[in-house]
Amino acid sequence: MLASQNQAIAAIATAPGRGAVGIVRVSGRQLIPLAEALCGRALKPREASYLPFRAQDGTIIDQGLAIFFPAPHSFTGEDVLELQAHGGPVVLQLLLARCLEAATEIDIHTGLPRLAGLRVAEPGEFSQRAFLNDKIDLAQAEAIADLIDASTEAAARSASRSLSGAFSAEIHLLRDALIRLRMLVEATLDFPEEEVDFLRQADASGQLSNLQQILGTVLQRARQGALLRDGIRVVIAGQPNAGKSSLLNGLAGAELAIVTPIAGTTRDKVQQTIQIEGIPVHVIDTAGLRDSDDEVEKIGIAHAWDAIEAADAVLFLHDLTRMHLTDYVAADAVIAGTLHHKLSSRVPVIDIWNKLDASTAVPLTSGLALSAKTGAGLPALRHKLLELAGWQSNAEGVYLARARHVEALRRVDGHLVAATAHLAAQAQSLDLLAEELRMAQDALSEITGEFTSDDLLGVIFSRFCIGK
Repeated sequence: MLASQNQAIAAIATAPGRGAVGIVRVSGRQLIPLAEALCGRALKPREASYLPFRAQDGTIIDQGLAIFFPAPHSFTGEDVLELQAHGGPVVLQLLLARCLEAATEIDIHTGLPRLAGLRVAEPGEFSQRAFLNDKIDLAQAEAIADLIDASTEAAARSASRSLSGAFSAEIHLLRDALIRLRMLVEATLDFPEEEVDFLRQADASGQLSNLQQILGTVLQRARQGALLRDGIRVVIAGQPNAGKSSLLNGLAGAELAIVTPIAGTTRDKVQQTIQIEGIPVHVIDTAGLRDSDDEVEKIGIAHAWDAIEAADAVLFLHDLTRMHLTDYVAADAVIAGTLHHKLSSRVPVIDIWNKLDASTAVPLTSGLALSAKTGAGLPALRHKLLELAGWQSNAEGVYLARARHVEALRRVDGHLVAATAHLAAQAQSLDLLAEELRMAQDALSEITGEFTSDDLLGVIFSRFCIGK
């Protein structure tokens, strides 16, 4: 549910813990009396003032910078007061408590509380107010959270591009073209007796084709942006001692998992996020797959299969030094059959032939041969993972996008395909053509928040950090 905008809100806007500087932020209507109570004097708009922050009895809580942003020229579109103090948790809590206390004090000029109804902000509520007050659209609001959460440099740059409005501008371009096309169709429907064929004269077919081409470019960039944001989940699977933990360590470039000659060393999942050309790759090492009577190991193997079923790609490790052992090869075949049964073709499985440095055996099927110990073959594996993810290393102008954005664009594409078919049928399907174009526009508007539900907004902003 969306929070009420009738009350002013306050929160600590910096991360928990100790730091050199911490910020307490207040947003609402008519904050001038509150600012004067906290700072002891009036503040000049958008000018940093160094002064003491005082408790009710006049004692100094801390000294720092106070900045007042009068509405509508602020992040939220309301009056905003930012107090920059020393970044100790106790100091910031005292300052936040003082804000809430001062709001209830009686203003000597009006005889009324300085700010009736000031409360602690909910997660994401400052950004939510910026959206509701038309300071940013929904895609830009999401980009704020994505910029904060970015796990790679490429993701941060793309999130910044989205925050600046690059993604929204593409969506608005598509929307405006859709509106023009809808106007032509509606005109044809409204004036069927006219001899002029509005659609043919205005080249509606060409406009629709151009729309689909632009959409294809936007959708491709959005898919790339979703990869930058979410990355891919890669599970390393195989029999015990195939070198799964060594491969995780090799990909990560660090000793993350314990490696021993003892079978069953890895009892549960070990996960590490690495970067390949800026793409987050969440690599998960799992317990060796085999029949076991050990209760702890059996739980680890069950967790391994759960991870496999949730993966975007599976690296099935084979030990080249044991390919002459009939039992080992047979066990590999059983695992391969189970993988095929559980995953079908929805998750790619890459055969990895490990321990190339210690064997001259030839891989039995296609795949990649490497040595997790020496690193030979790892660059080819990294390239293969990017290829499976669909990443284009020369992609330009990528903006960070979310799964919901990609899904909305796919629906737009589906509506445009249907609209093309109805346009070809001319008069018999003009009503259906108009409806498909309307639904395409609605799907686009969901991305920027011009057409969306309160429930969706509640879900999106509840995942922001408090104070943002």
